[in-house]
Amino acid sequence: MQPFTTLTSALIPVPYNDIDTDQIIPARYLKVTDKNGLAEGLFARWRYQADGTPKPDFPLNQPRYQGRQILLAGDNFGCGSSREHAPWALMASNIRAVISTSFADIFRNNALKNGLLPVQVDKQTHSRLMALAEEEAGSSPWSDSANSEKWLVTIDLATQTLTLPDSTKAFFPIESFHKTCLLKGIDSLGYIFEFSDQIETYERSDRAYPFGVKKV
Repeated sequence: MQPFTTLTSALIPVPYNDIDTDQIIPARYLKVTDKNGLAEGLFARWRYQADGTPKPDFPLNQPRYQGRQILLAGDNFGCGSSREHAPWALMASNIRAVISTSFADIFRNNALKNGLLPVQVDKQTHSRLMALAEEEAGSSPWSDSANSEKWLVTIDLATQTLTLPDSTKAFFPIESFHKTCLLKGIDSLGYIFEFSDQIETYERSDRAYPFGVKKV
């Protein structure tokens, strides 16, 4: 898993509340057991016409938003079923963080296990980010400002801060265990493996005294 330290990117706005996991990745894509092909299914019902052609007005289909790594969503992101394919699809599309005012608990846990950072911000900060995204959407995609620093935000996991283009900062919460894993680029199993020597020492001791009592 790739370590997550800092990330600077402009936003991909999908400004809807209650985006559930079936909207993130429809059920027909759940037949796969790995991440191959899941990028194509991300928001498939919103991205494609009935004949499979891309809808030009959806952000992920617009040239302006290509290559960006931070998704800006509405409230209660990731609600619905517990499918782990939802964060898989986002990661397969090179999205490393999602910003919202709240996340469904199961989605949050699945995201953190897979290296995707859920950034929960207060409503005031969220409104400012939405206004920023709307301002950019209203600018010409061919102007020099289309990829300007005026649209960039920075996520710093170590300090748990989100920095807006005007340099104001917002704090976001994260559990210390998940923070450690993301900073190191390891999952839960990788975290356990870091203690292999101590585990082996304990196991040898346990085998020597199977009932936990040393003979005298």
